[in-house]
Amino acid sequence: MASLRDLGLSEYEARAYRALLNTGPTTAKELSRASDVPMGRIYDVLNSIEQYNLVRSQTASRPKKYVAVEPSTALDRLLTDKKRELEEKADQYESIVDTLADELEAAEPVEEQFWTAAVGTDETVDLLLERLTAADQDIVMVSADPDPQMDMQAVSEMVLAHLEDALDRGVSVDLLMTREAVASQSETVGERYRATLQSRDDFEVRISEDVTHSFDIIDGVEVCIQVPNPLSSGEAFGMIDLKDPEFATQVHEEFLPRWEEAEPLEF
Repeated sequence: MASLRDLGLSEYEARAYRALLNTGPTTAKELSRASDVPMGRIYDVLNSIEQYNLVRSQTASRPKKYVAVEPSTALDRLLTDKKRELEEKADQYESIVDTLADELEAAEPVEEQFWTAAVGTDETVDLLLERLTAADQDIVMVSADPDPQMDMQAVSEMVLAHLEDALDRGVSVDLLMTREAVASQSETVGERYRATLQSRDDFEVRISEDVTHSFDIIDGVEVCIQVPNPLSSGEAFGMIDLKDPEFATQVHEEFLPRWEEAEPLEF
């Protein structure tokens, strides 16, 4: 159940404000009795909710009297304060992330071989997007026939967004696709390609029918290989991500002749 405490008030502050709504203009002593806030705390509580601009005081009267502002105004003020706090927290966290990113990226990379795997559609897409985000220099993507188990339009839009981010980081992208893979793309992807990517020197798409498997080469040292389902032709089973510069070089050497023979894509 929602309460004033959800908007930042303490239990005593919430009690005092609610009591003021019922009593009308009243003294601190009378409010202490009406709200069950101890007399030893009531002045601190009143000062606090005055700082929230939830009450007004009549200083000319003796003893001093207090009155609650209207609930709609009080709630708006509390909401504004809470939004400001969240914005300040967001700025603080962004600053922390920037600092940690510089610190962590300054560490020497580990050059040992390493591999991991994802099984299932969602896990496969998550792994692919993660590795695209990690690219620093270049991305080679080879896309064979689309997987019928995936929402290819949604996936292609997510992939394109990550490729745009990579290009903005100075990463070059070569994309080799079959015509069927091109046909599976959404109109939105085609429009974004024409509007923002087609003219870029560091992004190129070519078409080839000499493509039977989907894989990606990241920075020349890492290969993401889509694993087909052995029980259902055309469906993806998962993805293997292998960091091995020697293997990545071999895969790239196999890719190059197909790339040279492929036709540039014109949307």
